[in-house]
Amino acid sequence: MTTYQMNFNQDFTSLSVLSATGLRLYSIAGQDKVEEIFAKDNTEQIRIVERLFNSSLVVLVTSQKPNCLKMLHFKKKQDICNCFYPSEILCVRMNRQRLIVCLAESIHIHDIRDMKILHSIENIAPNEQGLCALSLNSHLAFPVCQTSGELRIFNASKLRTGMTIKAHDTPLSALTFSPSGALLATASERGTVIRVFCVKNGQRVQEFRRGVSCVRIASLVFAASGDFLCASSNTETVHIFKIDARAVESVELKAIAEVAAKSDSASKESTATAAPTTEEASVAPVASWGGMFSKAVSSLLHSTQVSDVLAQDRSFATVVLAQAGLKHICALTRVQKELRLLIACEDGFLYVHEFNAERGGSCKLLAVHDLRGALEDVIELQLSESVLRMQAKPVTTPQSLTLLKSCAASVLIENPDPMPDNSYASILRGDQADAMSDSAKFRKLCDAIDTPTKLYDERQFPPVAIAAKD
Repeated sequence: MTTYQMNFNQDFTSLSVLSATGLRLYSIAGQDKVEEIFAKDNTEQIRIVERLFNSSLVVLVTSQKPNCLKMLHFKKKQDICNCFYPSEILCVRMNRQRLIVCLAESIHIHDIRDMKILHSIENIAPNEQGLCALSLNSHLAFPVCQTSGELRIFNASKLRTGMTIKAHDTPLSALTFSPSGALLATASERGTVIRVFCVKNGQRVQEFRRGVSCVRIASLVFAASGDFLCASSNTETVHIFKIDARAVESVELKAIAEVAAKSDSASKESTATAAPTTEEASVAPVASWGGMFSKAVSSLLHSTQVSDVLAQDRSFATVVLAQAGLKHICALTRVQKELRLLIACEDGFLYVHEFNAERGGSCKLLAVHDLRGALEDVIELQLSESVLRMQAKPVTTPQSLTLLKSCAASVLIENPDPMPDNSYASILRGDQADAMSDSAKFRKLCDAIDTPTKLYDERQFPPVAIAAKD
């Protein structure tokens, strides 16, 4: 049986379908409207595909050159740049500010607007699965231990190392952030328990029991609203869990109380060092505002029954699939203003299910889309001559290559040869044969990243740059 590698974009409005023969990109415009927007044959043996929201920017990694990241403007059929890494690329994650490339023993953080490397996290615990998660506000999570489910949170926006969380006793198999970046959900290799943590302080918010038998988690994703968490595995059941808003609020209040308590303690230590006057000594000590706030929050926490928060919850809704053993990836999002569960299967089909956010229960199948069709009207993205030369011998032209050093690793960024411009103005400038400049690459990236305003909520997903429309 032919298998298909399915992958949603960041806001679940687009789906990539990759097979041994070709790549297709689909736009999910409605329950009954899934339109093909791009097609390409797979002569390069593509194995990783990521699209940035509804933009024209697509990144590819091929089996022929597993250490090379190709950035494409698929609507204009243009190569933007190619980045080379010390070892095989295992995973790529993107948002509107950052592009993350995960290798087995290092993670590289780029500014997506110009692809300059900002930071490299070196010498991490071997991560052969390339497991990592990136939030929309640029929190990065990745495992730091091969024998347990310990992970680290890194602020990819401010380039600061955050806390370490021991999420499970066994190694991790899945990580995902909520849309707001406030919550992090995890699953281990056993796949029996799914846990949700507060990103601010690492406290556990909820714990869900998926089942008693060990399974392989295939997909773990929050709903676009952040109110639900969906998990699929190699069994025939997809589970949807409900996030307890009170539990989230309680843990966040606890984090605030801890900060207030630390501030109060520091304040007391500073006043204790000063000698009190006679008048001060005669006055009874008065609790500081920080201490009063801490006590109030502590009282609130006890009244909300924290023990109930940590109780294991069962699934709120389920879907029983037609066949177990296949990989299914899920998305819980609004399609034409209606909340829908999308399930993309490696058999090449997209299943659209009804989801009742009030009652839960079994989700009714509404539509099925066959995405296996033979490639027609294939759009070819021709490799530039510089990329072909790279396959034969190293390229050393200083104008076409930029070598960026970071710790022990080096990342090579190649700008493809520009399209020839034989206009009179170009001849006068004398730049018709020059390699693409950094500013030209920046314009191409901005053009590819730019999304028409009607396709997203600007308050939630602001563009990184405003470029001229096509």
